Amino acid sequence: MYAILASLALSLALSSNAFYLPGAAPRNYGKGDQVDLFVNALTPMLSGKDDAKLVHDYYNPKLKFCQPEGGPTKQSESLGGILFGDRIFNSPFDIKMLESNQTCQTLCKTTVDADEAKFINDRIREDYALNWLIDGLPAAEMKVDLRTNELFYDIGFNLGNDDEPFEQSPALNNHYEIVLRYHEYSEGVYRIVGVLVWPYSIGGDQQGDATCNTENTDPLLLKETSSQDIRYTYRVTWNESSTPWATRWDNYLKIADPRIHWFSLVNSIVIVIFLLVMVSMILLRSVTRDISRYNAIDMSEDVQEDWGWKLVHGEVFRSPAHPMILGIMTGNGAQLCSMVGVTLVFALLGFLSPSNRGSLATVMMVCFSFFGCIGGYVSSRVYSSLGGMDKRKNAFVTATGLPTIVFMIVFLLNFFLLIANSSGAVPFGTLLVIALLWFGISAPLSAIGSYFGSKHGAIRHPVRVNPIPRQIPPGPKYLRPWSAALLSGILPFGAAFVELYFIMSSLFASKAYYAFGFIALTAAVMGITVATVSILFTYFMLCAEEYRWHWRSFLIGGGNAFWILAYGVFYWASRLSLDSFSSVALYMGYLFLLALLDFLVTGTIGFLASYWAVRKLYSAIRID
Repeated sequence: MYAILASLALSLALSSNAFYLPGAAPRNYGKGDQVDLFVNALTPMLSGKDDAKLVHDYYNPKLKFCQPEGGPTKQSESLGGILFGDRIFNSPFDIKMLESNQTCQTLCKTTVDADEAKFINDRIREDYALNWLIDGLPAAEMKVDLRTNELFYDIGFNLGNDDEPFEQSPALNNHYEIVLRYHEYSEGVYRIVGVLVWPYSIGGDQQGDATCNTENTDPLLLKETSSQDIRYTYRVTWNESSTPWATRWDNYLKIADPRIHWFSLVNSIVIVIFLLVMVSMILLRSVTRDISRYNAIDMSEDVQEDWGWKLVHGEVFRSPAHPMILGIMTGNGAQLCSMVGVTLVFALLGFLSPSNRGSLATVMMVCFSFFGCIGGYVSSRVYSSLGGMDKRKNAFVTATGLPTIVFMIVFLLNFFLLIANSSGAVPFGTLLVIALLWFGISAPLSAIGSYFGSKHGAIRHPVRVNPIPRQIPPGPKYLRPWSAALLSGILPFGAAFVELYFIMSSLFASKAYYAFGFIALTAAVMGITVATVSILFTYFMLCAEEYRWHWRSFLIGGGNAFWILAYGVFYWASRLSLDSFSSVALYMGYLFLLALLDFLVTGTIGFLASYWAVRKLYSAIRID
């Protein structure tokens, strides 16, 4: 589902020359071999600009970039790459291995009219960046981390400059200093290990001979009142590097301020330990004491006094309202949990090569489709355990409900992308492939899982249900459904807040998020937090003689999704500037999808944890 949002697809770097990830084999070059430069879509470098999430095709007619002879040719891309907005084409750059060193070359000459100049200037003011690829490596600018003085590669480079004194009339970068770093693998065999680009704006006469002089030259300012000539030039420099091919991504995969990630992770672990201690004290002291008191009662006595959570033993497993919907949501949440878990394991083990663009999203889509069997099985067993009888309808809606809702939202958001003329719009053929994955693979597997779930039948409950429902006394305000959901959601949201900030900053600035180690540990901590908080609130509800815990435990587990929605609105107000209706609709649509999927995952964890705790609790007492 995160394929809708933006790019997340970089993984851990390799540490050995003798081992290469699937799909990431090195390419060897000889002197004079052609080195292809591919261009990708234009993306914003910073959040906090208008239309910050829209991407534009490199060969958009209004940008007037130089095109290869015979026209641009679209390169084949993975499903995840297409969903993440990759639109890769060939280019007219003529680069040969270890040749053209320090030679100024003219790429092309073109003319822009007043409307095109305004379009380009607007993109410069919005801090749009060019994205190139050479041998699978993205072009980047070399920068220095001011905190550690370490060099790193910042992916992408500016279309132009609108800083002072170019605020009123931006300067277009029409010259590129391309520095290619190579490593000599063996005699006469070379490998590219770094791609750096420094863009410059060179004004003056655009029709004469190119000099590529980047010093003491006037910038190229586009006039929005008349036509203007532009000459694009470039110069290639080859630098030998000691960096081996296997570790060439190390300079790209730099985590910004890892101390913040560690502080957040340690803080989250402290919260989890506190919750575990609290739950353990409740279970070991209060519950154990209550169980001992209940079991110590002489069953031959005529009068037996019950108190606390034992009063509702005949109601606690009563079928809740709308058991089918609860079973379906639990099944879909289990399917999403499995998808996230397996994808993170693949990422941590390094099986998602950074050279294979979109591999993370592709793995997520495939895992979700093949884990339909898990969703169907869990949904069927939960529905049967809640007293549901219409198993065929439950199996059908489990297999088609969530994919249909998500597909409709994606289709609507794609419509807004088309209106905004963004190249990030998903092609119709790709939408058909997604529909085939969901409805052609996931749905049948979900039906198979539902069949086996029905064969196993309902989970056996330790106590019987009374024929007449017990009256529920008024409970405390903090245990009311929405109050409990908001209160319980604070701790899981706090555990994942810092990583959520970095993820959203990366997504809406079109940057890659690759701190998979931190996010895996954070996800584990968050899952434990959700489970313990749900068990704790369920125990409090039962002590208050409130036995309608099924839906409430799901709502309590998914309560952090409401805080994610609130934070998304705050992030919009503080970091983004979305002036058009299409931009607002797209952002809110993406945010709603993120919150919906999080609600299903954490709600499922909360419900299943509470179900397990309730069964354990009532299995430990004697019921007359």
